[in-house]
Amino acid sequence: MQQLNFPTYNFRFKNSENKIAIFDEIRKKFVVLTPEEWVRQHVVQFLLQQKKYPKSLINVEKILKVNGLTKRYDGVVFNNDGSILILVECKAPEVKISQHTFDQIARYNMTMNAQFLMVTNGHNHYFCQMDYENEKYIFLENLPDYLIK
Repeated sequence: MQQLNFPTYNFRFKNSENKIAIFDEIRKKFVVLTPEEWVRQHVVQFLLQQKKYPKSLINVEKILKVNGLTKRYDGVVFNNDGSILILVECKAPEVKISQHTFDQIARYNMTMNAQFLMVTNGHNHYFCQMDYENEKYIFLENLPDYLIK
């Protein structure tokens, strides 16, 4: 897999049925290593190691309903009260981040009401704080670190 715009992390791999799998610390299982999964696993480590969010507040690859359609989000970080702090959308490294990508995460966020959004393809990272009152994104340099409340 290619080098991404993240620090170097140690991952566990295994070969299963002629496919490489990577261990997901959050799901506690090996998952097939696709380009998007490579990005997702770097985001998980970024949230754990750089931002210091506890594993117990992170969730990946879960189903949500958007306008009656079944969708799957890439990642969320919860607040201690169960509300959603960060919604994450990952794309494979070769996928350009576009308005379409922001439209997708905005649709998901209509259901989830996260305070922050992260969109990444592993090379380019975009961080936004939601301004619900003025219905806009406020672009940030980075996500907030975990604060014990």
